Parts: sequence; structure tokens; C-alpha cells
Amino acid sequence: MAFSELLDQVGSLGRFQVLQTVALVVPIMWVTTQSMLENFSAAVPDHRCWVPLLDNSTAQASVPGALGPEALLAISIPPGPNQGPHQCLRFRQPQWQLLDPNVTATNWSEAATEPCLDGWVYDRSTFTSTVVAEWDLVCDSQALRPMSQSIYLAGVLVGAAVCGHTSDRFGRRLVLTWSYLQLAVAGTLAAFAPIFPVYCLFRFLMAFAVAGVMMNTGTLLMEWTSAQARPLVMTLNSLGFSFGQVLMGAVAYGVRDWALLQLVVSVPFFLCFVYSWWLAESARWLLITGGLDRGLQELQRVAAINGRRAAGDTLTTEVLLSAMQEELSAGQSPASLGTLLRTPALHLRTCVSSLCWFAFGFTFYGLALDLQAFGSDIFLLQVLIGVVDIPAKIGTLLLLRCLGRRPLHAASLVLAGLCILANTLVPHEMGTLRSALAMLGLGGVGAAFTCMTIYTAELFPTVLRMTAVGLAQMAARGGAILGPPVWLLGIHGPSLPLLVYGTVPVLCGLAALLLPETQSLPLPDTIQDVQNQALRKAAHRTPGCPVLKSTQF
Repeated sequence: MAFSELLDQVGSLGRFQVLQTVALVVPIMWVTTQSMLENFSAAVPDHRCWVPLLDNSTAQASVPGALGPEALLAISIPPGPNQGPHQCLRFRQPQWQLLDPNVTATNWSEAATEPCLDGWVYDRSTFTSTVVAEWDLVCDSQALRPMSQSIYLAGVLVGAAVCGHTSDRFGRRLVLTWSYLQLAVAGTLAAFAPIFPVYCLFRFLMAFAVAGVMMNTGTLLMEWTSAQARPLVMTLNSLGFSFGQVLMGAVAYGVRDWALLQLVVSVPFFLCFVYSWWLAESARWLLITGGLDRGLQELQRVAAINGRRAAGDTLTTEVLLSAMQEELSAGQSPASLGTLLRTPALHLRTCVSSLCWFAFGFTFYGLALDLQAFGSDIFLLQVLIGVVDIPAKIGTLLLLRCLGRRPLHAASLVLAGLCILANTLVPHEMGTLRSALAMLGLGGVGAAFTCMTIYTAELFPTVLRMTAVGLAQMAARGGAILGPPVWLLGIHGPSLPLLVYGTVPVLCGLAALLLPETQSLPLPDTIQDVQNQALRKAAHRTPGCPVLKSTQF
């Protein structure tokens, strides 16, 4: 645990931490827009088949009399399930008899219709262009739209698996810098994709990089701050996602073309890539993995930025070796994903934290990934999701100090689940109450996210922290992939989807009570540190039992 003392010496909450927080949280806002982007860039506009009488000036000139657009539409397009024009069928020949007021609209058969052989006409009053209209992802091809979102979520899952282990091996800042560049390049190229499969490929690469940005941002913030300041900086990190939701709604409202919108949310990462070279690598990780010289340089640099140059000059390689002798010897032991599952002090933490992250991804993305399903102003809904998140996360910061990590983490998940379950008992006519419960549930999910970002990093040692965070992100994205299809259960009962969405966070919230409390404890650096914490806890529960210092793991 000696690194905490070294960090206090060079400054654990000074000018460097302020600049670092700003430099890392601003990109998080733009990362959030990538995840919510297809609510707008892939929105499904109203559409109908292209027909000559309506869309070909030559054919219109041959129409006898002066028929208006409504009359031409009635004889060209059959009515759809919602009584509007059918979105996927047209009449083979104009049904002139339907102009007779004495003839009902049922005087035609399915044999008189055909699919949209000449393409579709899209309503461009809300969006001038979307991915759906660009590649006609409607009717028989409508399944390709959710496939695109699933490919994106799969990219985040794969990125979490790869970037977590890679960061533990090659460093946090290096992977973060590469992720910024990959996100900028892939996002820019996606705007110019010639065909839909190429677009999906670039979205996958973007999602891969998004995972690297999210995980390494949180870890760098955690590993450069003290236990007292940790909740504050991680709450600011979590608020970056909330402001990103608001930013997404505002940007999408002003930019209605999907390709231009894609560019607007991707190009800023080129700037992030440039200034990320200024960011400091985690000295904690450098020292634990044997990079004493680089670790010393980073500590002295932070001391200079924080106005403690004299304290930094007193640090030498010999001082670091003396201060972290125990951690350095333990940190060199092999550590991998298997270690998380095999080590007695870690496997319960790994399983329960992964379940909680799964519940977050399952619930949040299941409810918020398709805003058009709400049938309202999607721009306003996107902003409201972020606005509701802000007080929930600020309140979480205040409660963390007095309640601790474990009870608040469990309570926020259970609250979110209960609010969703309560909506199964509220009649659909009481729309205001249903909306209030839904927003309260989303607030609980936002609070749970803030708790989890802090709690997960505190539960695992430095040598395995990014691997554990990567596994947690994989669980969250697995939940995100499985969440949206739950709406299909609505064909068996309108309340079934909400029952599932509510039950999962309640059960996982109760499971979170099995985790140990980490409030006010320094970050563990080695597996030995975690085991020592467990031994001290056991000794505290058993009066008269001496605290033993284990040397085996």
C-alpha cells in the first residue's frame, strides 16, 4: 500500500489531477454520443413505396382530371396496419374504383398488391438522411438495422476483453492514446462508407476503441488520486456520460444528416489523440510492473505540476525500492484472468461485480437504446435521460461518504428494479405516473453506474485491475446485447418485458451485499494486499484473533 504515501508526497489532489480530470472527462462526453448515435443516424423515417403516379412527373401528366396527392395516394398505396399508407406494399395497377365514394376501401385483394420493386420514398421532415434511408433498411431488410447496433455492442464487448488485458500488460495511457486514434479514424471513415457492411465494420472498430477509452479513463483517474478524492473524480467521470447524453440530443437536433452527424461526433477524437501524449502514465502501474525509472519520472513530473518540485526531487530509485519492496516482489508474480477466478479472495468479487455490470447493461440499454419505441420527441427524450442522471449521480457522491460503497450500490440497483416492476401495476392511462417511475428507475441505474465505476476499481489489485474492469465491461455489453430482445416477450404478455427488466437488477443488487466494503481503504496493488484485507476483516470479526500476514497466494 506504499504508493498511497508516495502519491500524497507529490500531491494526490492538485493542479495535475484537475487538468487530468478535464482532459479525460471531456472525451467521455463524446464517447457517449457514439453509443447513442444510432437513435438518430439510424432512425426509421416514415416511408412508402415509390409509385409513378406520385413520384414520376411524366406519369402524373397522363392522369385525367385534376387529382390531388391524397387521391393519387389512395389509388396507388393500400392502407397499412395503422390505417396510414402501407410501408411495404403498393398496388400493381392504380385502383381507380377507389375514387368512387360509394366503393369501400376493402374492394381490393392482396393479389392486387406487390412489394416496393422500385424502392421507397422517405419522409425527410425530421431527418434529411439516415442510415435506414441510405441503404433501404426497411420491410424485408428491417432486421439489418438492429443487427448494426448488435455489431456495435459486440465490438465494445470484444474491445473490453482485449483492451483490459492489453492495458495491464502495456500500460493505460498507451492503449488510451491508440483508442482515441482508432475511434477518430474509424468514425470518420464510417461517414463515407459506400455500402452497409463496410459501415458495420467501421462501427465495430469504433466500438472496440470506445471500450478502450472508457476503461482506461476510469483507471487512470483512480490510480492518480487518493482514497478521499476518488469518489469525487469518479463521479465527475460518471457525469461525463450524463452530459454526453444531453450533448447527443443537442447535436442531433442541429445536425439532421447521418453522415455529417457521424463526422461531428468523431472528428474531435483527433484532438484527443494529439493531447493524450501529454497525459501521464499510471505511476502505480509502472512501479508494480517494474518500470521504476519511468515511474520515478512520472512522479517527479506530477510533483512539479502540483507545485511540489522539492518533494519530487527527494524521490530516487532507492527510495522507491525501499518504499515498495513488498509490492514489487509480489507484483512480479504471474497474473491473468484465470487468477481472478482461482484466487479465493478474488473469485467472489469477480463473479458478483460481473453480475452487477450485466444488470446495468441489460436494464439501461434494454430501455434506452431505441428511443423511437416511446413514440415521442426523441431529441427531448435523449436530453431528459442525461438530465435525470445528473442529480442521481451527484446525490450518489454525497451518499457514498456516509453510507459506503456496498449498501449504496445494492440499494441503487434494487431501487431501479422496483421502479420498473411498479410500472407493471400502473395502468397505461396514467402516463404521467408511468413516466415518473421510468425516470426514477433510470436515475437508480445512473446511481448504480457511478457506484460500480468506483467500487469495481477498489475491489481489485493494480496488477489485475484493468483485466477485472475489462471483464466487467464484457458483462455489461453482454447484458446490452441481450436486453433489447426482451421486448419480444410482449407478444405473450404486455407486462412480461418490464417484469424481466425489473427482476434482474433487484436480484443482482441483493447479490452485491456479498461484496466487502472498501470505503476509505487505499487501492490494493497486489493480490497479497487483497488477501491481507480479507485477513484483517476476519480478525476484526473474531475478537482476540491476531492479524496474520499471509505470504502465500
